[in-house]
Amino acid sequence: MSLFESKYNHPYSYDPKFNKRVAYFSMEFAIDQSLKIYSGGLGFLAGSHMRSAFELKQNLIGIGILWKYGYYDQIRQQDQSMNVLFQEKTYSYLEDTGIKFTIDVNGHPVWVTAKYLRPSLFNTVPLFLLTTDLPENDYLARSLSFHLYDADLAAKVAQFILLGVGGAKLLDELGYEADIYHLNEAHGLAASFYLYNKYKDLAEVKKRLVFTTHTPEEAGNEKHDIYLLNKMGYFCGTNFDEIRFISGMHNDIFDYSQVALRFAKIANGVSALHGKVAKSMWSKYEGLCQIISITNSQNYLYWADKDMYDDVKNDKDELLVKRKKYLKARLFETVADQAGDLFNPDVLTLVWARRFASYKRADLITQNRERFERIITNKKYPVQIIWAGKPYPMDYGAVSTFNNLVHLSKVYPNIAVLVGYELKLSKKLKYGADIWLNNPRVPREASGTSGMTACMNGAINFTTQDGWIPEFASTSNSFLIPLADQSKPIHDQDNEDMNNLLDILENQIIPMYYERPSDWVKMMKQSMLDVLPAFESNRMAAEYYEKLYLA
Repeated sequence: MSLFESKYNHPYSYDPKFNKRVAYFSMEFAIDQSLKIYSGGLGFLAGSHMRSAFELKQNLIGIGILWKYGYYDQIRQQDQSMNVLFQEKTYSYLEDTGIKFTIDVNGHPVWVTAKYLRPSLFNTVPLFLLTTDLPENDYLARSLSFHLYDADLAAKVAQFILLGVGGAKLLDELGYEADIYHLNEAHGLAASFYLYNKYKDLAEVKKRLVFTTHTPEEAGNEKHDIYLLNKMGYFCGTNFDEIRFISGMHNDIFDYSQVALRFAKIANGVSALHGKVAKSMWSKYEGLCQIISITNSQNYLYWADKDMYDDVKNDKDELLVKRKKYLKARLFETVADQAGDLFNPDVLTLVWARRFASYKRADLITQNRERFERIITNKKYPVQIIWAGKPYPMDYGAVSTFNNLVHLSKVYPNIAVLVGYELKLSKKLKYGADIWLNNPRVPREASGTSGMTACMNGAINFTTQDGWIPEFASTSNSFLIPLADQSKPIHDQDNEDMNNLLDILENQIIPMYYERPSDWVKMMKQSMLDVLPAFESNRMAAEYYEKLYLA
C-alpha cells in the first residue's frame, strides 16, 4: 500500500465515472478566507474545482505551493490610497506530511516538504502544498515559497520549478501514480520535463499531460530566456539540443504555453469564445494539440445564498427582496467601516470588483465626468457604486487607477473603494450588489467567473459580451453592452463602450429599478435560475473528466 493510500486517501469510494487518477497543478487555490495562497480568478476557479471534485467523489488531488506571505495584504496609506503589506501567515490546521526531498535549482539542491490540507476541513479533495521554508535551506532557497508571483525573474522561474518538478516528485514520494497531470495554466510545465527525464519518451509525457490555458492573447502568455531556464535546471538535466528538438523552441525565447500545447494530449480554453480565440491564436504553429472549450464555473454550495434560492423556488418575491436588502445592509457595514460612508439598502447599488488591470477598465464609467456626475448626484433616482480589487503590486498603472478612484470617492459620499478583495469580501459584495458591473475590452477576458457567483446571489450582470457571457446572457437576465467596432483604435472602442454603458445605465437600469420593481425582481430571478446548472462547477468538474482526462 502506498503512502497516499495509507495516510492521505480520499474519504470516499470513487464514483466509477471519475476513477482515473488526476493530479491538478495550480499556482494558487482559493479554498478559504483563512488560507491566503491565491491572488484572484485563477485561484477562485481552482478552489471551486477542488470543492466540486470532492462533491462528485473524483479521484483527483491538488498540488500547489504554501506561500508564506501569500499574495499580499492590501492596506491603505495615510491618504487612503493603496499600500502593500507582506505579512507572514501561519496555518495550524495544515498537517506536516514529514516528506522531504530535494530538487535542483540553479545547480544547488533545495529541500522541499509538503503540507497537507485534510478534505474534511473545507470539503475539498486532498490538497498538498509545497514549501521550501525549511532550516536545511539557506535564505534564498527558503524564499522560493515566500511570495506568490514574485516580481524577480529568477525567483519566478525557481517557483515554476518548485511547482512542476517539486509537485511531480511529491507524487512519486506519495506513491500516487497519476494517470493525468493537469496543468491549470503553464506555471507547472516543468513537471513535463521531470516526466520526460523519467520515461525518456515524449509520447509517455503526452499520454499523461493536459493543459488549461487562460490567456486570450499571445503576448500575455509568459515567455522567458531559454538559456536562463536551462541554467536554473528547469529541464531536469535533459540535453539542451534535445530540449530544443522536443519543445520546438529554436530561438532564445521559451514560450511556456506553446510548449504546454505541444506536450499535452489535449488542452482547453475556459469559455466557448476563449476556445475559438485560442484556436485561432495558436493555429500558425505546427505540432500543437487540439484545443477544446470547457467553460469555467463556480461552486454553488460555497458561493450561493440558499435563502434567496428558497424564496425563488417558492415564489416568495417579498421575502426575496427583503433578503436582498438585508444582505445589502450587511455589505454596507463593511463600507461604513472601511470608507466612512453610510449607504442605503433601498438605493440601486453597482459593484465593480475584480483584479485591477488596464483591459478590465475599472474606471470606464467615470471617463465622461459630466455624465457620470449627473448620474451620481441624481437625488430622485440615487445610485451607489463600490469598487474593490487587488492589482499586481508592480502594475503601477493599475495601482494608479485604484488610487484615482479612492480620491474620487472622497468627493462623493455614495462612492466607496474597498481594500482586501479576497474570498470573504468577494462574497459580501456579491450578496450586496444589485448590479455586477463587468466591462473588459472584448475579447481580452477569457472567462470572468465573478459574474456567475454574482448571479447566484441576486445581482444582475451589466456587462460587455466577453468570456462566459455569450453563453449565458440574454435580455431577460442581463444588461448587455453592445459590441464595439473592433476594427477601430482602442481609444475609439473605449469611448463607444463608455457611451453605451452610460446610455444603458441612465435609460434602462435606473428607470427599471425605481419605476418597475416587479420587472427588476423578474430579471433577478431569471438570472439566478439561468446560471444553474450550466455555470456551476460540478458541471465543469465532470466535463474535465469526460472531455479532457478520458480523451
